[in-house]
Amino acid sequence: MSAASASRASGATAPITLPVDEVLEPLCAALREHGAGVLAAPPGAGKSTRVPAALLDAGLAGGRRVVVLQPRRVAATAVARRVAQERGARVGGAVGWHVRFDRRMSRETALVFLTSGMFLRWLQADPFLEDVGCVVVDEVHERSLQTDLSLALLDELRRSGLRDDLRVLAMSATLDADRVARLLGGAPPVVSAGRTFEVEVRHASAQRGPISRAFRDDRGRLDRDALALAVRDAVAELVEAGAGRRTEPGTGDILVFLPGRGEIARAATALGALAAHHGLDVVQLHGGLSLAAQDAALTPGPRPRVVLSTNIAETSLTVPGVSAVVDAGLVRTPRWEPRLDLQRLEITRHSRASADQRAGRAGRVRAGRCVRLWGEHDHATRAAFDTPAILRADLRPLVLQCAVWGRRPEELRWLDAPPAGALEAARQALRDDGSVDDGGGLTPRGRALGALPVAPHIARMVIAGRALDAVGPACALAAVVSE
Repeated sequence: MSAASASRASGATAPITLPVDEVLEPLCAALREHGAGVLAAPPGAGKSTRVPAALLDAGLAGGRRVVVLQPRRVAATAVARRVAQERGARVGGAVGWHVRFDRRMSRETALVFLTSGMFLRWLQADPFLEDVGCVVVDEVHERSLQTDLSLALLDELRRSGLRDDLRVLAMSATLDADRVARLLGGAPPVVSAGRTFEVEVRHASAQRGPISRAFRDDRGRLDRDALALAVRDAVAELVEAGAGRRTEPGTGDILVFLPGRGEIARAATALGALAAHHGLDVVQLHGGLSLAAQDAALTPGPRPRVVLSTNIAETSLTVPGVSAVVDAGLVRTPRWEPRLDLQRLEITRHSRASADQRAGRAGRVRAGRCVRLWGEHDHATRAAFDTPAILRADLRPLVLQCAVWGRRPEELRWLDAPPAGALEAARQALRDDGSVDDGGGLTPRGRALGALPVAPHIARMVIAGRALDAVGPACALAAVVSE
């Protein structure tokens, strides 16, 4: 059944036609025949909202739930609300979500959106996923540690024969889809076209120099004020060129990509006078917003807007009405610091693939423009794709989760195998901590650490705090260190 047919049957308003609608039938047929599959579709094709509902309507879950893994809480809740709206359902009824700190689902919920981290919690509680008939892993190209681990465990669950009836679909915007298809042992990838217009891309003047120096102070730290002023100048340039105007209802917005909330706040301040002069609304979009603020950022207003966003608007969310993009060229990336025994967020240059994804956001409703705040030489020296987290992150959470599952990482199949040296270092750290035994098996202490939704070294704070009758301060400290 198509999305439009399902909407009519439920009494909901028929949704607009999206590019992915054309491949829903062959996608369902491939998944029914092979049990696993891959969908490659660019941002804006409609894959996140249309595909999970189509799988449910086609009966591919066999009367059980369809669960959809999203990389971020804001994406999981936003997409769930959109799907519920299209189907004339209420959130918590037929459509729901389960994310950190928020669970809106009931016995009648047949379509659940959750983060990859929460899905791993589900696997701990129910290793056979007895209530689940189909799992959709969305935005696989982001290659977070939790997403890679989820794929590996789903593959193991199917290959072991424990749940060979479980259907698995991986969806991605930019990815070597053939590799994922081989991992899952499913059908050849199904490819959906996007709906894009031409985007004129302009790089910042070469006189500005490489972005690695342009917005850094003498000590190598990011100069957020300089970055904010560059954003203001780029927005002013776009406004003078005709962006930021409502030529049609719901169009003309400018989307600005920045690495984090601090940079967003400074840019909002820098844009104040310019926005007031041209009648623009400045809106912020990041994972720390309330649901109401998220809704406001994702809903076109009566006046043209400048939406200041982290990379959640790159592929996970679609901001409607965008006709111009300003890309700072930066992203916050988790980096493991063995000396400090901490994982920190480091501001780095993103890849050329990410730059293309961001620019494409300007061409969804009409021909658009993109201003990149770095030079062409800088662009040519960037990596083609971002490095997967499994090749650069602390692997203790992965090793511990595998031990909870009852497997060693070496026994699973991966898109990119975790480095042997990093695996052994993680395993030795967990042995020293008493979380796993000499054979890599889980200990009672390891089970207690693995049950907490934080990294093992942070979970130790909570466990120690409980032993000292100071669980409140320990949790507060763990929250600070986690952020």
